[in-house]
Amino acid sequence: MGDMANNSVSYSGVKNSLKEANHDGDFGITLAELRALMELRSTDALRKIQESYGDVYGICTRLKTSPNEGLSGNPADIERREAVFGKNFIPPKKPKTFLQLVWEALQDVTLIILEIAAIVSLGLSFYQPPEGDNALCGEVSVGEEEGEGETGWIEGAAILLSVVCVVLVTAFNDWSKEKQFRGLQSRIEQEQKFTVIRGGQVIQIPVADITVGDIAQVKYGDLLPADGILIQGNDLKIDESSLTGESDHVKKSLDKDPLLLSGTHVMEGSGRMVVTAVGINSQTGIIFTLLGAGGEEEEKKDEKKKEKKNKKQDGAIENRNKAKAQDGAAMEMQPLKSEEGGDGDEKDKKKANLPKKEKSVLQGKLTKLAVQIGKAGLLMSAITVIILVLYFVIDTFWVQKRPWLAECTPIYIQYFVKFFIIGVTVLVVAVPEGLPLAVTISLAYSVKVSRNG
Repeated sequence: MGDMANNSVSYSGVKNSLKEANHDGDFGITLAELRALMELRSTDALRKIQESYGDVYGICTRLKTSPNEGLSGNPADIERREAVFGKNFIPPKKPKTFLQLVWEALQDVTLIILEIAAIVSLGLSFYQPPEGDNALCGEVSVGEEEGEGETGWIEGAAILLSVVCVVLVTAFNDWSKEKQFRGLQSRIEQEQKFTVIRGGQVIQIPVADITVGDIAQVKYGDLLPADGILIQGNDLKIDESSLTGESDHVKKSLDKDPLLLSGTHVMEGSGRMVVTAVGINSQTGIIFTLLGAGGEEEEKKDEKKKEKKNKKQDGAIENRNKAKAQDGAAMEMQPLKSEEGGDGDEKDKKKANLPKKEKSVLQGKLTKLAVQIGKAGLLMSAITVIILVLYFVIDTFWVQKRPWLAECTPIYIQYFVKFFIIGVTVLVVAVPEGLPLAVTISLAYSVKVSRNG
């Protein structure tokens, strides 16, 4: 009898007859309509609810849920709701592969300089000048010792080997840290539970199991896991600074501002709400999606939207848009839905402008200190190279009065490369790259200890 009553009320509006023809599944409201509703604020949201649904109980009727007893808890019903409205899960970004981390480590400017110097040194070490040219080129103060020419390749090979070791260690540390953090985050998410009403009973379920239509009880100290509309509240005040940046607590009530948003904190009071958006369709999920999370889910949506584009050319979707265009809801959802190519391009630009790595405050300060010390090291290494080059030139061409011969050019270049490598060595020693690395290792170790504890 209850289902029949719900169905009779759901389809009993002349104004909404066009909308109901497009409703997802057997529900009296679509996912797009719920997303558009949760985009509104305070009086605009209240006006939209009153004009389109009557009140929050009308929304409960369309979602086929009871404000007092909640969902029945039937697994088939829960599965159907998750298929229509999505799951309360925001897919994280794909972890970077080990090869990607190796490539990122190779982008370090110091390592690039060392690689170039090592390759040049390795190539010149195999050059053997014609007999007699050594006497013409003269004896320089940094001349090769006996047998050094035969083993000159070792220097370049050693530099390349050092670069490989540094890159592998850095990439492995980043990969290990990422793996430990993801494991810890997954463990925390599995342990999080929230209070809902199902089958007339107050129970606690994992946050990931919350679905649209659930009646959730909120109280002081809760972090809201999904978007919802207030059914009953007692002096409820919410901290929405995580979404809006506004530090003042927002008072929620049925007659002023009934919308509750995921990711916000309950600072005072208690109440009940009907869940209207979960996962990537919630306000927190939308923000994470724009920041690059939930990429896999968006790719699946993009495939479906490409099919819609083809239909759009035939004008088949224009009538549906007219039915959904009340109060500008369709216009507001365009940037989020990215049905137009321009919006997708803007999203790609935003993703491209995002920082590749997020650093803690301590890591940022240590990196800044390392950069400052590195600048001083760069100055000293430049002075060292200049002094060595001037000493070589003055001693060879001024003191010994040797002419610059074409056949001696490779030998002179070899000396200049050695001077350059000495300067790079001074720079590498001066840059305290171990400071950020020490923080990374300590952080990864602390996470491992915390998990085991």
